[in-house]
Parts: sequence; structure tokens; C-alpha cells
Amino acid sequence: MTEDDVRRSLDAAVAPSSLDAIFDLLAEWWQEAGEVAPATRFGFETAVIEIAGNIVEHSRGEGDERRFTLDLLADVDTLTATFRDDGDPPLLDLASVRMADADEESGRGLALASAGVDEVGFHRDGDRNVWTLQTRRT
Repeated sequence: MTEDDVRRSLDAAVAPSSLDAIFDLLAEWWQEAGEVAPATRFGFETAVIEIAGNIVEHSRGEGDERRFTLDLLADVDTLTATFRDDGDPPLLDLASVRMADADEESGRGLALASAGVDEVGFHRDGDRNVWTLQTRRT
């Protein structure tokens, strides 16, 4: 990490209204992140919003005080988004993620996220879910 890295962070409630805050954060971040090809930007934003949507839709925790953080980092080579949430761990295998069939009403989020970036990672850190999205600038 260098002083030229561009970082932005958000700490928010797990709620549909938080998606607007993510769009605002991304808009601010892009202004300083430097040049990024439109296709790269679109893929990265799609992945960020899909993971955020999954956290909002599927995150389960105790009470209504569920929260998540989003950390964005743009360095000279890569764009990275890291989500941390306090919901229950998802029951999934990232290696088996596929696009849902046309007649299925849901199940596209992780596949879209995976298609939009170079790497999608998930692990548990104590009682928190950690999602990492990373893509090369070029």
C-alpha cells in the first residue's frame, strides 16, 4: 500500500437503504481512483452491488442490529472491495457457483459477481463473514 492508494470505507446497517450509500461511496471513489476501463468498472460495480445485495437479503444475525463494512481500495494494479458482516455464515461452495436457469427467480448474484471480477473470496474471521472482490485494472 502506498500514499497514492485510494481508499474509501462505509459502515452501515444491513438494510436495503444501504445499497444507495454503496452507490454514493463508489461514485466518490471512482472520481479519485484514476482511469479504469468502462468494462472493468462495470464488472467491479456489478460484483460489489451483487455481494451487498446478498448480504442484505441473506444475512441473518441476532436482532435487528446487523451491520456490515465495505472497504474499497484502488492501487496502481488492482481494485479491491472487502465486505465484513456479522450475519450467520452462508452455506455455499464458491467453486460450484453457476448462473441460475432462466426459469429460476434467484441465484444469479454470486455468478454475476464472479463474472465481473478476477477473484471472489470468502472466509470467516471470528464471528464475521469476509467477502473479498479483486480485479486487475487492465
